Amino acid sequence: MLVTHTQQELAEQIAEWRHHDEHIALVPTMGSLHAGHLSLVELAREHAERVIVSIFVNPTQFGEGEDFDNYPRSLERDKRRLKKTAADMIFAPDVDTLYPFGPDKATTVSVPGLTENFCGAARPGHFDGVTTVVARLFAIVQPDVAVFGQKDYQQQLVIRRMTEDLSLPISIITGETVRDDDGLALSSRNSYLSDEERAIAPTLYASLQSVGQKLQAGRREFVELEAAAIEQLNNAGFKVDYFAIRRALNLEVPDRDCDDLVVLVAAQLGPARLIDNIVVTI
Repeated sequence: MLVTHTQQELAEQIAEWRHHDEHIALVPTMGSLHAGHLSLVELAREHAERVIVSIFVNPTQFGEGEDFDNYPRSLERDKRRLKKTAADMIFAPDVDTLYPFGPDKATTVSVPGLTENFCGAARPGHFDGVTTVVARLFAIVQPDVAVFGQKDYQQQLVIRRMTEDLSLPISIITGETVRDDDGLALSSRNSYLSDEERAIAPTLYASLQSVGQKLQAGRREFVELEAAAIEQLNNAGFKVDYFAIRRALNLEVPDRDCDDLVVLVAAQLGPARLIDNIVVTI
């Protein structure tokens, strides 16, 4: 497996692969890789002959007071993990490579509408940072396919919209959320949890499952279901940011006849902000 930190080395290797008519998949990450990330690498290999994993903790998607400085960084450990996967290359650029004029003076890509609620409302500017760095990675790598995880449901919708709106010739693939045995969605931020908080954390997924079962059984009192779940989670020790039932396609408020739903939650538990979701097809 190749490792490069420079755009020139990346371009030279991509040119060689293209010369042999090989398709390229990109898996963008911020490192601190877990089994969820590795599953995306394997999924990427199903869609392309070559797989590039980018590792970059992107400063522009962190707001004031967020955990940019403390975000876990473990490049050597990530290299060891990726050597056992289908990855062909790690691209681990520095800030100057992706933001040659500096993050504060960077041209910004913004997706209105989809970014205004939920994580977008809770973290102002977050999605502008995400779409800006993903657009830059797309421009540098020019992949045929890019793979993202379902756990960040709103994010993958935003990236799909950006890709379609800019007519980028890239297929966006979404990989299923990978969970621990007790249901907690894998996340780099789970490392922030104490043992006591970790024991509480699976309640988040249990609440999603409970609401999903009620929807499947015909319940359509969306606001009441949301309010009950929020109360349950707050009583369990979470500080709920949002718990919402929305249209899976676009996160709009559903009517009673909508059959494709997503149930989304974000909540603070100790130092960790946890997000999760389930898709419910009636």
